[in-house]
Amino acid sequence: MSSEASIYNRPSVLDCFRSSGNSWFQKRNLKQMLESSKDSAKLDAMKRIVGMIAKGKNASELFPAVVKNVASKNIEIKKLVYVYLMRYAEEQQDLALLSISTFQRALKDPNQLIRASALRVLSSIRVPIIVPIMMLAIKEASSDLSPYVRKNAAHAIQKLYSLDPEQKEMLIEVIEKLLKDRSTLVAGSVVMAFEEVCPDRIDLIHKNYRKLCNLLVDVEEWGQVVIIHMLTRYARTQFVSPWKDDEVVEEYSENNFYESDEEQKEKDRKVKNIYTMDPDHRLLLRNTKPLLQSRNAAVVMAVAQLYWHLAPKSEASIVSKSLVRLLHSNREVQYIVLQNIATMSIQRKGMFEPYLKSFYVRSTDPTMIKTLKLEILTNLANEANISTLLREFQTYVKSQDKQFAAATIQAIGRCATNITEVTDTCLNGLVCLLSNRDEIVVAESVVVIKKLLQTQPAHHGEIIKHMAKLLDNITVPVARASILWLIGEYCERVPKIAPDVLRKTAKSFTTEDDLVKLQILNLGAKLYLTNSKQTKLLTQYVLNLGKYDQSYDIRDRTRFIRQLIVPNEKSGALSKYAKKIFLAQKPAPLLESPFKDRDHFQLGTLSHTLNSRATGYLELSNWPEVAPDPSVRNVDVAESTKEWTGILGMTKKEKPTEKFYSESEEEEDESTNTSSSSRCLESNLHLHCLENCIFRTKTHELLHRMSGKGLAAHYHFSRQPGIFGDHMVSVQVTVTNTTDQKIENIHIKEKKLPPGMRVHEFNPIECLEPAESITVSMGIDFCDSTQMASFQLCTKDDHFNVNIQPPVGELLLPVTMSEKDFKKESLSDLNILYKVIRENCTWL
Repeated sequence: MSSEASIYNRPSVLDCFRSSGNSWFQKRNLKQMLESSKDSAKLDAMKRIVGMIAKGKNASELFPAVVKNVASKNIEIKKLVYVYLMRYAEEQQDLALLSISTFQRALKDPNQLIRASALRVLSSIRVPIIVPIMMLAIKEASSDLSPYVRKNAAHAIQKLYSLDPEQKEMLIEVIEKLLKDRSTLVAGSVVMAFEEVCPDRIDLIHKNYRKLCNLLVDVEEWGQVVIIHMLTRYARTQFVSPWKDDEVVEEYSENNFYESDEEQKEKDRKVKNIYTMDPDHRLLLRNTKPLLQSRNAAVVMAVAQLYWHLAPKSEASIVSKSLVRLLHSNREVQYIVLQNIATMSIQRKGMFEPYLKSFYVRSTDPTMIKTLKLEILTNLANEANISTLLREFQTYVKSQDKQFAAATIQAIGRCATNITEVTDTCLNGLVCLLSNRDEIVVAESVVVIKKLLQTQPAHHGEIIKHMAKLLDNITVPVARASILWLIGEYCERVPKIAPDVLRKTAKSFTTEDDLVKLQILNLGAKLYLTNSKQTKLLTQYVLNLGKYDQSYDIRDRTRFIRQLIVPNEKSGALSKYAKKIFLAQKPAPLLESPFKDRDHFQLGTLSHTLNSRATGYLELSNWPEVAPDPSVRNVDVAESTKEWTGILGMTKKEKPTEKFYSESEEEEDESTNTSSSSRCLESNLHLHCLENCIFRTKTHELLHRMSGKGLAAHYHFSRQPGIFGDHMVSVQVTVTNTTDQKIENIHIKEKKLPPGMRVHEFNPIECLEPAESITVSMGIDFCDSTQMASFQLCTKDDHFNVNIQPPVGELLLPVTMSEKDFKKESLSDLNILYKVIRENCTWL
């Protein structure tokens, strides 16, 4: 009975078989449901599969069954299928490739979510053979009407660049296009793509700088962080330092009473030339300031680092309150924020002095948070608050967290070094800690006292004697080595105690730590040189012990010391200077903050956190001595907007000199009622605007001068009847040579056109001299579609891929009609519009 009970009382084994069996049956049922002819069963199966993925379970075995449903007509099923494919497309690349034609068709789907999901899945297939397909999909998605699809196009740029870096030039063109997008949904993603692909192409940001600053408040939080970091780097290259003003003012404030008139005039001249901040620099600071109230800690941290690196020192203090607010977040956020505050507090103590109590340590804080708060309190210590901080430190020394207690003792030592008024007080307090029961506290106190005594050794002979008495009770190697070093360094001040200490340590030499053995050898050498009568034999005994020690460091040090202090026939001239070598005056150690050398890293970055340059870190450049031309950030206002503004202003102030209607018609209009006169006024304005604006054309860039190796090309639609055929749209192409050498044989080659589309090439340009421009005409039959016409613009030595995509309005055919017919058509349209408004509006 007992054996049977032991067999069945094994729940872990039974549960193992039961769970594996249930998992197998569950996946089998899901496969059957996915192969069902009913959409409800498929939808239920996909919901369960996505639920499994959310719980962290592996559902990769179902990939073949799921991918079959990618062409489902049910929109809900299709959405869930794409969610699954985005998770496993990289793992099951071969099977995903089988459905690539389906993904391409989905890029044309009416639903924006399906188009975006198809692009995400396509970019997740990490196979070089589909790079051209991905490139084409990204280009099409970048022109999509949905900002969500354009956002995903920006995400796909980074994936394609990591797969094939050779596509960089074409991807830069897409990035340049997306940077002009005014959607807040796209801004963050395209800036991230810019940072990944071409962070050094600052010229792409010039025209979009002000737009990004103005959109910043409305961008999603993740995008805000990316844009702020990018704009920080941009501002450091385009604006002069705002900190020079502070230096001039400080220099001016230090006036001497007996200054000469010439010196006073020179300083007055400097103040007159005080730095004036660039309006674009001010725009960035003004638009990021409201983000300090963001609920996202990363956004607040990004704005704080921007103000730290870009704002005048007098304005940087506004970030301190927001950073202190983040200390109420979780411990991970606290850790990052405190690290950055520790770096800031070294250079500008005044920023955080009003919030001193916010950095007091709590009993619930983890050790890493306690240590950082202690570091900040030490940085903020001054003559005014040191007494309060020392009382706080006395409590911290009693903490059960020994690592934190040791860090507190180090902090007391730093305060004693930095503030001379409390040096003796701190030293006496540390001496009292030598009687503490905790060995770690005593050991750390010894190490710190040793460093402090090096600054004032002449006045602290009694402390050295007291520490020598503690040597028998202290077992921590670092503390024992520190005491031995002190006694050896100042052996002439304790002539009676030093030989006795050497005698005691010689007995325990073989059992000591290597660090302590080295200091025993040093102590013996110094006593041999200063008090050889008492310690000669004892030193030789210690040297014999070291000669046969297991550690080669000890053996090497022993041979070196023997040859140096015990002259013999083989000894060189160096032995004459043994006393100067061993008893030379050592410089006092500097007790500095470990965060002092982190200021060369940008705040808020991984490199700053690790105090080491991380992969992908982009350094902040130094401020330029002279600001670059600010006009590069000026954006040309569209000509059509100018025309409308001018015409509307003219109707309010003065009548146009050229009237569209005859005088008799105007008199008839004046005799009608108010509503009809207003309609005629609108009609008159409408027709006059058409007359003045219909031939205003917008110029598009065909080939950038940097991409074209000095060859630049722009095009515009002439809006004239095609000279190459009735169905041809007339396009004027202006080619410019921006190099200092002539370019030969400019022509069109290798046209890649959709079915039915035709292109009438322009005649080849035999030679284009430097700085010369030529305008040529070509015709394109777009087949009443907005698909782009792709071809190569070639020279004698190079060829460049370019494309022309027409707006819908450019495909309209000009129609000639008389003034009377045109007036009749436009007035009838306005009458219909007026009736619709009357029917649908409620007049108050």
